[in-house]
Amino acid sequence: MLDRIQAFLHNLTTGRPENEFASDDPRVAFAALCFQVMEADGQVSKAEMQRLKDLLGQHYGLSSGQLETLIEAGQEAGLEAVDYFRFTSDLKRHLTPEKCTELLGILWDLVYADGDRSEMEDHVIWRVADLLGVSSRDRVLLRQQAASRAKSENLAEETED
Repeated sequence: MLDRIQAFLHNLTTGRPENEFASDDPRVAFAALCFQVMEADGQVSKAEMQRLKDLLGQHYGLSSGQLETLIEAGQEAGLEAVDYFRFTSDLKRHLTPEKCTELLGILWDLVYADGDRSEMEDHVIWRVADLLGVSSRDRVLLRQQAASRAKSENLAEETED
């Protein structure tokens, strides 16, 4: 799963400096959507925040300062936003329809990072999927796949303990 996420994030930044986070930078849009999803249920769990840091840090190879800058930029952009259109339009300018679908799968993985899925998280992802042009069928399939991966990861962690 992490390889798939890393490949997706790599495609977002091709040709961009890693220490630059312009307002229309797809890395900021991606981080902001992640915060929109994580905050939808009223709380950001430690597991969700750790998953976000792992995703951004491992893929981009950012220093801790750069990682914090990106996370802060994404969080601030999310707080200032009145809707998801700004982020989805930034991403659609940089992504193929297939990559938009892949992004939605990553957001579902983030939902399941804390082992819990709320109705509000479902709603945010439904809106994001609609704005990205991802079909309802693909959205549901991606949710099911993310749930299955989360269940497998939880079982693997339990057997390690």
